[in-house]
Amino acid sequence: MTAYDIILRKRNGQPLSREQIEFMILEFTRGNVRDYQMAAFLMAVYFRGLDADELAHLTHAMLLSGKQIDLSSVKGTKLDKHSSGGVGDKTSLIVLPIVAACGVKVAKMSGRGLGHTGGTLDKLESIPGFRVKLDEREYVESIDKHGLVICGQTDALVPADRLMYELRDVTATVDSIPLIASSIMCKKLAGGADAIVLDVKCGSGAFMQEQQHALELARTMVNIGSEMSKPVVALVTDMGQPLGRAVGNALEVSEAVQVLKGDGPDDLVDLCLAIAAEMVSLGTGEAVARARSRCEQTLVDGSALDKFRALVQAQGGDECVAEMPEHVLAIADSRVQIGAQEEGYVADVDALTVGRAVMALGAGRTQKDERIDHSCGVLVHKKVGDRLKTGEPLFTVLCDHPERTQEAVRLLATAVRVCSAHVDRRPLLLYRVTRDSTQRLT
Repeated sequence: MTAYDIILRKRNGQPLSREQIEFMILEFTRGNVRDYQMAAFLMAVYFRGLDADELAHLTHAMLLSGKQIDLSSVKGTKLDKHSSGGVGDKTSLIVLPIVAACGVKVAKMSGRGLGHTGGTLDKLESIPGFRVKLDEREYVESIDKHGLVICGQTDALVPADRLMYELRDVTATVDSIPLIASSIMCKKLAGGADAIVLDVKCGSGAFMQEQQHALELARTMVNIGSEMSKPVVALVTDMGQPLGRAVGNALEVSEAVQVLKGDGPDDLVDLCLAIAAEMVSLGTGEAVARARSRCEQTLVDGSALDKFRALVQAQGGDECVAEMPEHVLAIADSRVQIGAQEEGYVADVDALTVGRAVMALGAGRTQKDERIDHSCGVLVHKKVGDRLKTGEPLFTVLCDHPERTQEAVRLLATAVRVCSAHVDRRPLLLYRVTRDSTQRLT
């Protein structure tokens, strides 16, 4: 068996066996398959695709390339959640405490933001003292003691994925659904969870902008879970406009606390409850509707906020953020408001443009090791379907660097489209995908 033979076989559209895929991935991780050979393999997959068996074999091989965390010592079903990323997506900060408050254990490894989509770890690091680097013992203990953990992925987990992504990034093979799906799922499975809920976003602010591509990705990941005997449910959701009102690290933490206190923007609350209900349902076996009622109650009785406070305290952060985020978080003092130039109805708030504006402020990064400004961001005052009068605020820009603010204001001036006729509100939940069905939700 050689890398050449495997590349040739996939180039010609022939299926690969488990042994062939494992050879390619594991020998590449060990340095015995060269970069240029893996690049050729990735391009062959890009054009020829992978069937269900090949996808399962690829995901399993990537898992075998590194350490897998064993959570068998923690009683109960352990759940994980993944979002494909978006503008203003702070759902993990809200969903995980809700699920833990319902008695379901949550094991969550998150990433940093890259490009216009924010990262959960970056948001959490805006809380003074919060540690996102935990060793395996701390990871397992936090799940067992507090019912949840959110930390960064270690280099020991699925190193093949990291090495392959570096090649995908420079060989125009990033936007391959089989490669995206296996990359996401191998990292989720390595974290030790028993079941997974996915939030796959589509629209201008999402990685998958077309709804059909997002749906295909969701189905592919659900099928990988099925092939590997892991229950997976995916929701396909809209990211054509920012989620919630706050975009920017500290601002999003503050808004998450607001939701956990029983308030917050309707779209953010609805999405968080939908994801949390799916997780609780998978963890307990109860109906989704019943699970949602229990999730709602945690926001009313304060138990979800208590879990968030426990998470922050356990990982070294200032737990006062759960009560007075405005006093704990460093948020920029300088504010510039952008008002509407015409009256009518909001037809579009382009999430990608808002995300780029927040990047211009310094809240995002273009390189993985780039430092970011946790204090800056944008508040979104209007959403699609809202009535608008001339001069009403559309955005507030928070940043202590005038030159960055100027660029963000320039971008945001083009982010909102207004029309004279009434516009319906944009549906947020689009599809629910399980192993057995695809249900349209709107």
